[in-house]
Amino acid sequence: MSYYFNTVVSGKFETVIESVTQLLKEEGFGILTEIDIQKTLKNKLDVDFKKYKILGACNPPFAHQALQAENKIGTMLPCNVIVQELEAGKIEVAAINPMVSMQAVKNDQLENIAQQVSRKLKQVITNLEHEK
Repeated sequence: MSYYFNTVVSGKFETVIESVTQLLKEEGFGILTEIDIQKTLKNKLDVDFKKYKILGACNPPFAHQALQAENKIGTMLPCNVIVQELEAGKIEVAAINPMVSMQAVKNDQLENIAQQVSRKLKQVITNLEHEK
């Protein structure tokens, strides 16, 4: 089992970010954080890097359920989704597979939550593929 779901789409980087954000919203996720790796590496290390953003996605009802089932699960929240430009016009989108990360936590309640969140994140990737 892979630790992520992914697809590669054609398009403009910012347009793909908008599409991913909308598709996440349709699955009940909001973006809590957005980390611009390209900008951060340039500012902190004066390193040039490709366009690469980490979107910290959260589905509040599932996050609440997970926190009630396991109070330390916040160490694994939010669910990260990356958008990176592989080359001009080729953008990869990858989302964490919560089923893999939750294997480290022995809690039956979390497994059910992780399965549901995994299905939703995988659906975002599938829907993005269908937009191609």
